[in-house]
Amino acid sequence: ATNTTLSREGLKSKSKSEAGGLSGAPLFEKSTRVLARLSVHCGGRVPLIGVGGIASAEDAYAKICAGASAVQLYSALVYGGFSLVGRIVRGLDGLLARDGFTTVAEAVGTGRDAWL
Repeated sequence: ATNTTLSREGLKSKSKSEAGGLSGAPLFEKSTRVLARLSVHCGGRVPLIGVGGIASAEDAYAKICAGASAVQLYSALVYGGFSLVGRIVRGLDGLLARDGFTTVAEAVGTGRDAWL
C-alpha cells in the first residue's frame, strides 16, 4: 500500500533533518493505518500488499490482520539477510495457529479495526 514517505513528522533520530525518502521501521505504523483504510475501501476486491517496516513475523502478521493478502520487505532484508524470510514464515505459522487460522487468507483483515 505504501513504501516510502517524505514526511519526517514524529521521527526522533538524527535522520529527522535529512532530506529524501524515509522507509523501513519508522514507516510501520503510518503505512499500516493506510493499509487498513485501503482494505475497508476496497472491500476485499483487490489484493493489497503490506509494506513498510516489516522486520519480524509479528510485523508481517499485523499487516495481514490490517488487510494485506501478502507482504513485502526490503530494509530489514538488507540488514537481516535472507534467513529473515524463513524466520518470518515460521513465526507466521505459529501466530496463525495461536489465533485459530490455518491459512494467511483466513487472517486477512481480521484486525484492521485496530488500525482505523
